[in-house]
Amino acid sequence: MTSKITIAIDGFSSTGKSTIAKQLAKELGYIYVDTGAMYRAVTLYAMLQNYVSEKHFDIVDLTADLSNISLSFTFNETLGFAEMFLNGKNVEKEIRTIEVSKLVSKVAAISEVRKKLVNEQQEMGKNKGIVMDGRDIGTVVFPDAELKLFMTASADKRAKRRYKELIDRGDKVNYEEILHNVQERDRIDSTREDSPLIKADDAIEFDNSDMGLQEQFERIMSLVNDKL
Repeated sequence: MTSKITIAIDGFSSTGKSTIAKQLAKELGYIYVDTGAMYRAVTLYAMLQNYVSEKHFDIVDLTADLSNISLSFTFNETLGFAEMFLNGKNVEKEIRTIEVSKLVSKVAAISEVRKKLVNEQQEMGKNKGIVMDGRDIGTVVFPDAELKLFMTASADKRAKRRYKELIDRGDKVNYEEILHNVQERDRIDSTREDSPLIKADDAIEFDNSDMGLQEQFERIMSLVNDKL
């Protein structure tokens, strides 16, 4: 029996981190954790409580209310991956909207929010055999992960992928708004004081701007097998 490893996947928004992470977890029989979904769920909670909107952000009240936020993942056999639950309710669809996307980087920049979620993420991965994707997995959550990947692609390519995803889902969105959102999230994620998005020194950079899913999966799988 091969010993299990921790796989940390970081990178910019809409680089296909979760798609590849889900594939790897399925192939390896590992647990997959989408940390972005956790930050999105906290953002959704903050929106529902009127702590955050495009016009205002009540950081003090959100921080004081963090203990009332319970996050969990429940595996969906039909979909083949775990869905996000916020206080016992499935919010997988609600957290993927452009409204949440516009606010998530603001919420994720709050130190108290990051501290709460990092603790939960470290707890989830303490027995290894996990694939986790996000912005600070290889630098903060699992600095000792055996395999670290840093995903990147041009903003234009990422906006097109995100646009297609939302249109296919039936959302009414326009491309320019999506591109602006991608660029704005890059700016906030890379410049925030607490755990900014940076490539870990020992991470393998992976530009998938012009790479199909199958080629990407095969190349990353060979990196995994080298580590195993």
